[in-house]
Amino acid sequence: MENPVNSISSPVAIKVSNVNKTFQLSDIKTDTLKGKLFNLFVRGNSRKLKALQNINFNILEGENFGIIGRNGSGKSTLVKIMSGAYIPDEGGEIFRNGSSMLLNLGVGMSHELTARQNIYVSGSALGLKIKDIDNIMGHIIEFAELQDFVDSKIKYFSSGMIQRLSFSIAVHAKADIIFLDEVFAVGDAKFRAKAIDILEKSMIEKRTIIMVSHSLANIEKYCKRALYLKNGEMAFLGDSKTAIAMYNKDND
Repeated sequence: MENPVNSISSPVAIKVSNVNKTFQLSDIKTDTLKGKLFNLFVRGNSRKLKALQNINFNILEGENFGIIGRNGSGKSTLVKIMSGAYIPDEGGEIFRNGSSMLLNLGVGMSHELTARQNIYVSGSALGLKIKDIDNIMGHIIEFAELQDFVDSKIKYFSSGMIQRLSFSIAVHAKADIIFLDEVFAVGDAKFRAKAIDILEKSMIEKRTIIMVSHSLANIEKYCKRALYLKNGEMAFLGDSKTAIAMYNKDND
């Protein structure tokens, strides 16, 4: 495995240091009212799930970085920690240099707010002034193809509509760091083609992009380096072709 600290002298966009993540799971699960009442009187067993173990690496400014691994390997957990949506276990640290946005079915957006309101909130979180958001509002709505739903609460949106909205906000609000967690797995083919086109333009603009995808072809096409996660641990960090070859060998 490659040394987790890059020797290249480019500025660091994200530094992941000694990151671990443990979840406390309960053995008793129920969605019924009767079951929940029963659980008030019964002490269930709980267990710890070690989702990530000793993760250390840097991502450089302007880099296109891939993360691959099987379902349950810790990819989405790591991305959520890197974006600030999750907090790592004690002792772990994340350094982010710049504004960031996680594109994962609207993480960070309020489902009780309308599309318009979420654009203002997300744009402000990315450091934009109200007048700047006003100037790009039309572009965001048009690209997301939500002209008829701009004042509807996003809790009524399909997953594809939410994904289109969050992608459009991140691109037009010019987030410095964009996390793409299976973005192209949701939505119709027409929007995916549009998103890929604008994503390539974003890469030309030297933004830092972290891509999580089961599409190894996309990882190889867009990312020079990739992290291969296996059972929550770093199996390989380095050039994406080697990472993909190792993944394929492990999963033949």
